Amino acid sequence: MAIVHKLKFFAGRESLYLAEKIARSYGTTLGESSVLEFSDGEFQPSYNESIRGCTVFIIQSTFPPADNLFELLLMIDAARRASAYKVIAVIPYFGWARQDRKDRPRVSIGAKLVASLLTAAGARGDILPALGTHMRRTGS
Repeated sequence: MAIVHKLKFFAGRESLYLAEKIARSYGTTLGESSVLEFSDGEFQPSYNESIRGCTVFIIQSTFPPADNLFELLLMIDAARRASAYKVIAVIPYFGWARQDRKDRPRVSIGAKLVASLLTAAGARGDILPALGTHMRRTGS
């Protein structure tokens, strides 16, 4: 007999509209979360309901500013620390995706770095770019 884990959907602040549509398509609503903002610009996302043992989907694009990526990283970490069974990052726009290879000397491979950060935060390979990550390349 397979164990079924409850699904819960949460949104980062910049992907609320899309996240609501995704949750609705699953016949549910978004889970409750909030972001505490400090006077120096620092922020701290938190879950306002139990997610223990749940499969948690976090919908958040990573377009600039980098706060969007960092908010996603903090949400993933908070979900892991709240004992979510599984955390899945749904990323409608994956910033740094065009930096997927070393096309000249002395440059970073930004896409690999961001993927490593997501994994370190706790996504553990469960990262879903929801839309295409690249426009058609010309030249190479």
